[in-house]
Amino acid sequence: MRILSSQVAEHVGETVCVAGWLHRVRALKSVTFAVVRDRAGLVQVVAADAELVKRLGELPEETVVEVEGTATANPQAPGGVEITSPVLRELSDPALTPPFDIYRPVVTAALPTVLDNAAVTLRHPRLRAPFEISAASVSGFRGALEGLGFTEIHTPKVVSSATESGANVFKLDWFGRNAYLAQSPQFYKQTMVGVFERVFEVGPVFRAEPHDTARHLAQYTSLDAELGFVTDHRDVMAVVRDAVAGMVAAIAERAPAAVELLKVELPEVPAEIPSIHFADAQELLARETDEDPRGEPDLAPAHERWLCDWAVREHGSQFLFVTGYPMAKRPFYTHPDPERPEFSNSFDLLFRGLELVTGGQRLHRHSDYLAALAARGESPEPYAGYLAAFAHGMPPHGGFALGLERFVARMTGADNIRWTTLFPRDLHRLTP
Repeated sequence: MRILSSQVAEHVGETVCVAGWLHRVRALKSVTFAVVRDRAGLVQVVAADAELVKRLGELPEETVVEVEGTATANPQAPGGVEITSPVLRELSDPALTPPFDIYRPVVTAALPTVLDNAAVTLRHPRLRAPFEISAASVSGFRGALEGLGFTEIHTPKVVSSATESGANVFKLDWFGRNAYLAQSPQFYKQTMVGVFERVFEVGPVFRAEPHDTARHLAQYTSLDAELGFVTDHRDVMAVVRDAVAGMVAAIAERAPAAVELLKVELPEVPAEIPSIHFADAQELLARETDEDPRGEPDLAPAHERWLCDWAVREHGSQFLFVTGYPMAKRPFYTHPDPERPEFSNSFDLLFRGLELVTGGQRLHRHSDYLAALAARGESPEPYAGYLAAFAHGMPPHGGFALGLERFVARMTGADNIRWTTLFPRDLHRLTP
């Protein structure tokens, strides 16, 4: 029966069977060492038999093999154990040569080469590690929200109207009718607040925005949540804090090897993340920097970075909420601040110099939606199915969305979001 490389040390003196990819072969004068890689790590195989040494010398790295032999203690071997007296069986055809050596500790290829050859390059432990962190992050997100009484939902990704309005949507021919790839599950998750009160979803979203930057994608994974019976956006911010804390804790628990390999500095999530109002942030930037952003409806990337540095200096926190963005910059379903209606009951969560989460309180009265659409000069007809939920009574509610790939990129220090995206889709890339 096959065991994993990490289990071989538990069977010293016994016959074991492992299977995986031929990670590396090193031929010495009297013996040949082969390293087999599986999902748990590496195990060393010692071959002295002349016929096996010859076969190993002819087998390309990345060929899939099965090895049966004796688990033998050796402090110098990976994991302190190796397999001796091996019998090897090939489980695949001889593998093609990868674009770079998978066994080397560092990645020697540039990002385009990695992406073009993702089927094999992602096997490199350093390239695989971010996706172990990604999987742990999603697990932590789910666990945190389920612990807060949320129900997971799965909503359509083909919709009849643009979620956020505007032209930045991918248009489809749906059996002769116009349809679009969903920019977010916003309408559906709000509707489901009327069913479950608290819902979340993990799924793809699509943005036809012509950005060609290191932090934008045309398709990414969004971690969304919506909750009912809120007082205002601050109730949503408290859930964001717990969700992010759950994600960080899950990374530490479920992906310690990846954290160690990439030298990830896991942040401390404060019991209460510090916050600053958008208007106050602009005043601070105008006073403390060489720029005066007052009057702008959003923060520039440089301003987000400066504010994050300020939060570390002033609050000892790598996280910072910026609240109260101007209504002019927020979607039509955003609830205005009752005391300052030019500002919204919304927020962004900044982390290590970058916006990580966007959220806020939503409108919940049917009449307010009709008024908001009228103010924008839009007909309510395309939103009829969405607005029906509010006509049947909806509680005060709010929610947020977190970009998974961006979160992992910030966590690992990646300089481009594509290092933390499986098969990225952007202006230039539709394959592999």
